[in-house]
Amino acid sequence: MNPENPYKSTRQPVLARGGMVATSQPLAAQAGLFILREGGSAADAAIATAAALTVLEPTSNGIGGDAFALCWQADAKGSGELTGLNASGAAPAQLTPEALGSGQMPRHGWTPVTVPGAVRGWADLHARQGKLPFAKLLAPAIHYARQGYPLSPEVARHWARAARSYAALSGPEFAEWFKVFMPAGFTPTPGAVWASEDHARTLERIADSQGAEFYDGETARAIHTASRQAGGFLSADDLAAHTSEWVTPISAHYQGHDIWEIPPNGQGLTALIALSILNGLELPPGRDDPRSLHLQIEAIKLAFADAHRYIADPRHAEVPVERLLSSAHTEELRALISNTARDPQTPGPGSGGTVYLATADGQGNMVSFIQSNYMGFGSGVVVPGTGVALHNRGHNFTLESGHPNRLAPGKRPYHTIIPGFMTHQGRAVGPFGVMGGFMQPQGHVQVVLNTLRGHLNPQAAIDAPRWQWLSGQEIEVEYDFGERAVRELSRMGHTVRVQTEGASFGRAQIIWRTPEGVLIGGSESRADGQVAAF
Repeated sequence: MNPENPYKSTRQPVLARGGMVATSQPLAAQAGLFILREGGSAADAAIATAAALTVLEPTSNGIGGDAFALCWQADAKGSGELTGLNASGAAPAQLTPEALGSGQMPRHGWTPVTVPGAVRGWADLHARQGKLPFAKLLAPAIHYARQGYPLSPEVARHWARAARSYAALSGPEFAEWFKVFMPAGFTPTPGAVWASEDHARTLERIADSQGAEFYDGETARAIHTASRQAGGFLSADDLAAHTSEWVTPISAHYQGHDIWEIPPNGQGLTALIALSILNGLELPPGRDDPRSLHLQIEAIKLAFADAHRYIADPRHAEVPVERLLSSAHTEELRALISNTARDPQTPGPGSGGTVYLATADGQGNMVSFIQSNYMGFGSGVVVPGTGVALHNRGHNFTLESGHPNRLAPGKRPYHTIIPGFMTHQGRAVGPFGVMGGFMQPQGHVQVVLNTLRGHLNPQAAIDAPRWQWLSGQEIEVEYDFGERAVRELSRMGHTVRVQTEGASFGRAQIIWRTPEGVLIGGSESRADGQVAAF
């Protein structure tokens, strides 16, 4: 039996009241649901789901990556407070532009590895909003790592693609990746069973220490030793010095709602700039109207131009968030939009690999959580004896002199992963996210417009065909848009590519909460995931 479905399937939104988890891998969604049923909070469920995804979808995230979260803490009056968690790591103390010489930042190997922040993020989220014991939250992940699980179709496809790509990598530092993720006799096909005892033992140490040992224990020492043996920059001192940061979310107003993002070093500001531009434009009423699509595309181009110019670690460079979201700046950008596609004269977006999840409990608490190894499995480096695949987030630094995002020791890079959240008149509507590198702010804009202008339910808002800006005047659209949209966009000066493969357009999850307390969830039909609820 072939586990892949050759036909297009239709999903309906899921409705419940007790609790809900939406993510890109079904077993991970069930792990979060188990925690909710055990009396866990939305934060507990998010941690359990995130930990499980490091095992169940290692093609996009891992223990050795970064994370961000937007957390809604409900109060007895029906409103609440939204807080942000930046669990991204910084460049090692010895990683400088001078240390790279005249070369470029590589994609693979130890050089682009920054401090992994996800594990400390789990621990910090639990300390503030958790209810159940931390070790209990990691139990499902440990079970799947030790006992194994069958690969779901999309995970298998990305796994096989990574195996082909990594086959071109040479050097002893990549040998452990093949040992762990391509062991003898294993072929990444749907239904193939994979397990990692090393991964299970590392998760057990993390569970027993509430994450501390990853930064100052056996795992930290293993990372330090492997880095030194391979000539890498990451050290035990870098790991021990790492902390998460609780931050104040930033927002933009659109159609009577507030859309919230994590502030820089994340790129959520990009989505907010684009939405601010669009909020003052008269968009045609039809969701798929070519004129409306044109205006959205032009707005995102202008937003990316600002993002590439300014977004960086605010601890090291000034990021003028208030000015970039001001009405005066928005009007200046809006005036640049015409009926013809323009070249924004800024670098085009790249690609990446990420998992996004949304959770909600029966008390009104909600979490928007995103976690990533950046480019698929990340750097291609797995720390021997740990199962830890390290991310390559440092590749997103620039080496351009004077640029705010220029590589520097202790500095966080421009980050692509962004959780989203929507509120209305001080009350939570809910968490949403669209993973996928630089597609993410583009996906956020489209999901918000689908919801607030198109009045689509969460599943329909996710299923609707998407577009993405690539570079210059070049865009890509899903084939569902049809011939008319392609023809009219081309007439307006866009170079249009029609894509039949949906993976490059990101993968979304949404949970909305009605004023009556009903949860409505949607999960990406372009992925393996589901909404799990009770």
